[in-house]
Amino acid sequence: MEIAVLGGGNGSHAAAADLSEQGHRVRFWRRDRAGVEDLNAAGNRLTLKDFKGTREIATAVVTADIGEAVSGADLIVCPAPAFAQTDIARAMAPHLSDGQVVFLPPGTFGCYLMAKAIRDAGSAAKVAFAETGTLPYLTRKHGPRDIAITVRATRLPTGVFPLEDKDRALALIREAYPSVEDCGDGLSGALMNAGPVIHPPLIVMNAGPLEHFDHWDIHNEGTQPAVRRVTNRLDAERVAVREALGYEAPHFPLADHYATDGDEWMYGRKGHEQLVDSGDWREHIVLTEHRYMREDVQQGLAFLVSVADWAGVPAPTATGLLAIGSAICDDDFRANGRTLEGLGLAGLDRAGMTRLLREGV
Repeated sequence: MEIAVLGGGNGSHAAAADLSEQGHRVRFWRRDRAGVEDLNAAGNRLTLKDFKGTREIATAVVTADIGEAVSGADLIVCPAPAFAQTDIARAMAPHLSDGQVVFLPPGTFGCYLMAKAIRDAGSAAKVAFAETGTLPYLTRKHGPRDIAITVRATRLPTGVFPLEDKDRALALIREAYPSVEDCGDGLSGALMNAGPVIHPPLIVMNAGPLEHFDHWDIHNEGTQPAVRRVTNRLDAERVAVREALGYEAPHFPLADHYATDGDEWMYGRKGHEQLVDSGDWREHIVLTEHRYMREDVQQGLAFLVSVADWAGVPAPTATGLLAIGSAICDDDFRANGRTLEGLGLAGLDRAGMTRLLREGV
């Protein structure tokens, strides 16, 4: 299959290597021209390290030209941060064609935002968007061409926008990611996003150590019982929003990520232990700039709070964490983060939202 992978971060490098090794023809787009030139000079080869060992994997195309990446691709995988989605959508809009599928792992309701941005840019291509609850990989770059995958996702609950394209989109994505599971429409997929549940308590409640120590592992020393209790409260609010909107189980409660029995979470058994044991998350985090703050709090948590408000579901933990994150950054994430108000959707009633999710932009 022809697959475009967009972005220059951990998840994009992991996807480019993993999907190339599966035998797909991957066009890897990065906006960093110097990074593209370095990969071109190395024969487009990435070094992948996982449980199988270390090996070099060649990617078919590495380019800074987004048209070269997405034109004619069957599947477009975009693990880029939520705050990059609008620019990426506008850049690829002239190059899209009917039948393509854009996969956002995860999306923060980027399925709607990107579809709207592409229409506003003048594209009439009939493209389906899908978003899931997490990256397909627990992964970190070890160098410009070196990527380590600690764990691969075993379950990826995925929603599709517009819903009427669901069967076709999921069938195509499963050719690359067989662990994809149907969770309905795009809003359901957005409300499966684990990042705005696991990361806001970690980065907000570890603010002191993060500013004090050069390196701090928020998933190890930073994951204490008090943090877990807050995470459980936050996740219960997410599930309450899903239930109020009529979405059925499984809701993939984050507690299953840490549990040793019961239902398997997205990364399977012992995903948390493998993450901590790898040591890759003992890193330097700039508190006010890190993706956990600027994506998972400013974008994802703001979105969850806005949907809870729209649905009439109390969300005091989410609202409080959003306010503290805003204070840490001397900002107002409820006003300038990703929200239904900012997307122009807060005025929709339930029937209008259902129609939008089913039929698209």
